[in-house]
Amino acid sequence: MSLRPIKISRNYLKYPEGSCLFQMGDTKVICTASVLDEVPDHAKGAGIGWVTAEYSMLPRSTTTRSNRGRIASGGRAKEISRLIGRSLRASLDLASIPELCIVLDCDVLQADGGTRTASINGAFVAMIMALRHWHKKHGLSTWPVKDFIGAVSVGLVDGRPALDLDYEKDVRAEVDLNVVMTGSGRYVEIQGNAEHKPFSHADLEKLLSLAGQGIRKIMVAQKNLLGEVHRP
Repeated sequence: MSLRPIKISRNYLKYPEGSCLFQMGDTKVICTASVLDEVPDHAKGAGIGWVTAEYSMLPRSTTTRSNRGRIASGGRAKEISRLIGRSLRASLDLASIPELCIVLDCDVLQADGGTRTASINGAFVAMIMALRHWHKKHGLSTWPVKDFIGAVSVGLVDGRPALDLDYEKDVRAEVDLNVVMTGSGRYVEIQGNAEHKPFSHADLEKLLSLAGQGIRKIMVAQKNLLGEVHRP
């Protein structure tokens, strides 16, 4: 019941305001954060900024090749993109970045389970780096980051709680949850289902407790790279 090894390579790409390669075990995701001085229509004139995300997988990120166009247009990619955006917005005071839009791009190089949670973890790192870059170059009147954000998968595998599921465990899991939390321990999102049979409230409590333990360790890795995020 332990996390797979985590490795974060910062400034992985030359051009984005923030970027990293985030690895959890054999899952590898390039995460970039771009800061734009134009927000979507629904945020214009509202005195707030915005965070949005796009998620995709390379055609050979899995054991067989997938069509590039089908991956980009698929419902799964859109659902995960929205999840990443919601998760990262929970860490910010959007009123502190009026008329700025942070666009997060998460591209899976190699998938071995937990790609959406790895994307959230890496996107948070890239976003903090991008905000610090923007603050240094242009200035921000108020620092917008309220807390860390972390995510992990948990499940029941062979009747036992398991943390940070790789593909082999994921396909065998009777229950599968994806959990997103803040550094203060508050839930941002819980996605889950019984793959094979219903589960009890006691099972749910065990899985959420295990997820919290894993996310705290992920945040240690984020903090080791970023330091405190409550200040520029």
